[in-house]
Amino acid sequence: MNTRPDQPLRLGTRRSKLAMSQSGHVADAVRAVTGRPVELVEITTYGDVSREHLAQIGGTGVFVTALRDALLRGEVDFAVHSLKDLPTAPAEGLVIAAMPQREDARDALVARDGLTFEQLPDGARIGTGSPRRTAQLNHLALSLGKRIETVPIRGNVDTRIGFVHGGELDAVVLAAAGLNRIGRGAEATELLPVDGILPAPGQGALAVECPASDADLIAALGELDDPYTRAAVTAERSLLARLEAGCSAPVGAFADLLADGQTVNEMRLRGVVGTLDGSTLVQLSTTGPVPRSHDEAMALGRELADEMLAKGAAGLMGERAL
Repeated sequence: MNTRPDQPLRLGTRRSKLAMSQSGHVADAVRAVTGRPVELVEITTYGDVSREHLAQIGGTGVFVTALRDALLRGEVDFAVHSLKDLPTAPAEGLVIAAMPQREDARDALVARDGLTFEQLPDGARIGTGSPRRTAQLNHLALSLGKRIETVPIRGNVDTRIGFVHGGELDAVVLAAAGLNRIGRGAEATELLPVDGILPAPGQGALAVECPASDADLIAALGELDDPYTRAAVTAERSLLARLEAGCSAPVGAFADLLADGQTVNEMRLRGVVGTLDGSTLVQLSTTGPVPRSHDEAMALGRELADEMLAKGAAGLMGERAL
């Protein structure tokens, strides 16, 4: 890290309104920790310019490759990613120096006329670009004795909510964290409970990444790290990696911390894999002591994934049978 106090740190970010907002929050925190100016460097990724659906273009990684390339070329000093966009395999030469405290991990329904999911009419058209959401929304509808039509959509938050306001869709499902970060959380007509819809692994969390060779910057960014967030999302991403799935597969996972009074002493990890029509889900959970290390968090995710595979998860994902 250039140690001149007047030398701005360059933060690489995607150009979307959401990415700029969450990067801006991190930039403010880094300024406070380091006393250094921070400038945002906007980078266009393949996922931003492609009009294909995420499942077609490979899902995980399409929003991060250009940012990582800029880091490795020294064009930016650090980058901010939505953690759920990051591939589970580590990137050579880079390190996730901080995972700040997680935002709301839940999915949010934005429906016409202020409706909740249960109030939507039979046959309602719901927009989502996520196979994970499609599988669980269809399963939830079946459990309520009704049918929905999930419609694949792309685009930023404005575009997606516009489909509802324009009457093309009855509702869309988005990450609550994204709505909150751009000041539109109040537009959610329902926050979908994780008991019914498990979020994507790492949803609501950010990853602050920098070159592995920059010890000073790693130490400075480490001030922003939240150990509980890191333990939870590490377990979730370990489960995802074990299932050999990217975000093009219908995998949900969520780890939450269980407190006894004021003391956090246990972590519960839940995982789900399902068929897109919602007819079959494999959903399991495990509870244990809060992981005290990266390896313990990884082990928690692997163990639950192995249980899910034993229950037939691989077949549901269309993966090779194990």
